[in-house]
Amino acid sequence: MAAAVFETCHVACCANRTPNVVSWSRTGIIAFGTCHSVALYDPQEREVVALLNGHTGRVNAVQWVHRKDYAPECFLVSGGSDNRLILWEGQNGKFSQAVECKGHTGPICAVDAIYTKDSEILVASSASDSTVRLWLCSETSEAECLHSLSFGSGFMMDVSLVLLPGSRVPVLACGGDDSRVHLYVRANGELKKAMTLQGHEDWVRGVAWASTGVELLLASCSQDSLIRVWKLCAKSRSDTGAGDDHTVIRMKEDIFEVEEKEVSFMYAVTLETVLAGHENWVYGVHWQPPLLKGGELQQPLRLLSASMDKTMIIWAPEEGSGVWVEQVRVGEVGGNTLGFYGCQMSPDGSMILAHAFHGALHLWCKDRDKEEEWRPGVVISGHFNAVQDLSWDPEGEFILSVGSDQTTRLFTPWRKRGSKQATWHEISRPQIHGYDMQCLAMVGRFQFVSGADEKVLRVFQAPRNFVENFANISGTSKEKLLASSDCASLPEGASTPALGLSNKAVFQGDLAPKTDEGEERFNSASDQYQESYFHPLNLTEPPPEDHLLQNTLWPEVQKLYGHGFEMFCLASDSSRTVVASACKASKAEHAAVLLWSTASWRQLQMLPCHTLTVTQMAFSPDSLLLLAVSRDRTWSLWRRNQATPESPEPQFSLCAHTGKDTAVHSRIIWSCGWSPDSRYFVTSSRDKKVIVWGPYRPDSSEDSATPLQIKPCSSILDVGDSATAVAFCPSLCADNSYLLAVGLERGGIRLYRWRPGQEPAGGDDWSSCGETTASQSHTLAVKRLRWRPTAGRAGRENKEDGQTDGECEVEDEESSWVQLASAGADHSVKIFNINKRAL
Repeated sequence: MAAAVFETCHVACCANRTPNVVSWSRTGIIAFGTCHSVALYDPQEREVVALLNGHTGRVNAVQWVHRKDYAPECFLVSGGSDNRLILWEGQNGKFSQAVECKGHTGPICAVDAIYTKDSEILVASSASDSTVRLWLCSETSEAECLHSLSFGSGFMMDVSLVLLPGSRVPVLACGGDDSRVHLYVRANGELKKAMTLQGHEDWVRGVAWASTGVELLLASCSQDSLIRVWKLCAKSRSDTGAGDDHTVIRMKEDIFEVEEKEVSFMYAVTLETVLAGHENWVYGVHWQPPLLKGGELQQPLRLLSASMDKTMIIWAPEEGSGVWVEQVRVGEVGGNTLGFYGCQMSPDGSMILAHAFHGALHLWCKDRDKEEEWRPGVVISGHFNAVQDLSWDPEGEFILSVGSDQTTRLFTPWRKRGSKQATWHEISRPQIHGYDMQCLAMVGRFQFVSGADEKVLRVFQAPRNFVENFANISGTSKEKLLASSDCASLPEGASTPALGLSNKAVFQGDLAPKTDEGEERFNSASDQYQESYFHPLNLTEPPPEDHLLQNTLWPEVQKLYGHGFEMFCLASDSSRTVVASACKASKAEHAAVLLWSTASWRQLQMLPCHTLTVTQMAFSPDSLLLLAVSRDRTWSLWRRNQATPESPEPQFSLCAHTGKDTAVHSRIIWSCGWSPDSRYFVTSSRDKKVIVWGPYRPDSSEDSATPLQIKPCSSILDVGDSATAVAFCPSLCADNSYLLAVGLERGGIRLYRWRPGQEPAGGDDWSSCGETTASQSHTLAVKRLRWRPTAGRAGRENKEDGQTDGECEVEDEESSWVQLASAGADHSVKIFNINKRAL
């Protein structure tokens, strides 16, 4: 019952900053490590189909265990900074932890796995404890560590396993910081070093085997910007003596011998080719997966490489000469980013994927009409560090989130032409900052205030280019949207100066092409350097990463000065006239809340009450009250005074607060929220307690001087874990009870119904109605919970005239759904659909 309450609508996340963290299965599912989880992403449906939660540290390496017969994979291996190696087993599309391999004493950085027999999986792992280990995992027993290779003070950056041609003998390739590739062979229960391949002049970053049936190809890439391809093939004893003919020029052969069950095999390794084309460290190589042709597996000779020079190259031998050449080169231009960490090719070779230093996935798809052309594809994106705060827009059509990755991101549903269901995507990155972002508040449809680890608040307004593209993607009327935001003065877009932090507006005139193109005259040194990097986009689908970095910024319209320390929390009222802000504080003088007018952006008032940091604030839905909760374990309630001709601007006065003696919470109060009727408010704390306070009746105390008697009107709800986020649902349940969501420090989210009763002491006023499953939960603390301000699911409503009865029924069904967005310290933004009828 509980599992059916939450339905995951969207997960926004990105790949971890490590080279071996992405793997593409034969069924087309991309597995990648994101924070402490492994995400399974379907690039065709454009959604995360599952999250595998089991690691307690960052996931650094992920690898599907490919089957010989090309059947769908049942197993996935992942290694993490918690020194653990986990083998996940999939049954009927559901993955669970099958085996855990414990033994490494340092973070695991690379894994690979192959089937040796039908049910036995051989796993190789490399870790920063300077060892490479081989494990045998069978379906019946626990994992057994077969061998451990120590490399002294060196590190192996990548490992790759394959079976020698014509035998069941596994061969292991390791590439490391000694600039060499080491080959090990496991025969007769022993692991022996076969040979060392020299040639690279810097750390070897990646190794990958491919089997063509009769021979093996090994690709190795290095920080010397080169890729080497080695060929390994079986030799007969008669061949070895014939190699002494000095009249023939041939590549030097290294020969090694393998004894298996008293039969001796000879193998020769030669350098096939050296591929030079990248201009920076090459981090990853990946062979195109084998293709099924006529019932037989065939290995295409196509190699993909990814480099820190921000490009990926597909290499293949020319048909006539057999010389390896560059076939395709794709990459990204612009943006203040580093290059690519790794690459993967889809099973049919029609899509290629790279992941970058900032976690972004870059997808290119082969053009169906023009065979030789590749185009950027739509792919998942998200924050690459903790998400600190998020907010819905007033209409509930998009979400803005801020994170410690110094970005503000905007997500909205998009329906591809011809598809029934909308999927969520990042369509704008309004702010890319130089400080970690901490909080934000929406002030109007296309305007927000954000705070970071600095003393300044910044106000942003959407440019015309964003409003037009948002209309295209969401399917709303462009004219209607531009009418709602004062469009005459709207700039086209924004760009950040090379050494600045403020997004400068770019107007239509700034985009005009320069005259006299043949004659370049520079009046001053600054004229040589382009100030604006913004190019207007005409989007019909979500933009790729390089556009997000450069062409979707929002101009900064105001800076607000007044706080003495780094910003911590923000709130805006429902009438969008007042913004409240608070900063980090260890003294009462800095813990005051500041109020700002959104009309003039002047500071209206300073509200002193607390002695330590105010952790969260919330205006009541009717905008008459402001609630603040603090690290000093108390809350304060401020009431808006009646406007007079002398002071038309809003003023607030303290009307209730808890003190040391009246505080019920014994630890920091993390979060607060208002009931939709503005009568009750809720607080949640590190002491595991959630308490509803009230009731507030404005009619009962006309005189604003009399303090209100506000006391707990619910029994104390113990949620069993530090309650870091709480939110009242904006619509009531069928029986007029209130619906609350509580986010926990361990990452779970719980739903409770609360019914105001006469006697709260019994605990019967609370009833639990569901919680997230292990795979739906965050893996770290829930930082913020926000309900969609209107009922229904974003991207599902069709506001059309002349609806039939059937359509009205659908709309009635839609109104029983509510959406809850959560921000997690595990780098993810999650959106859940909750059907109130199921409660």
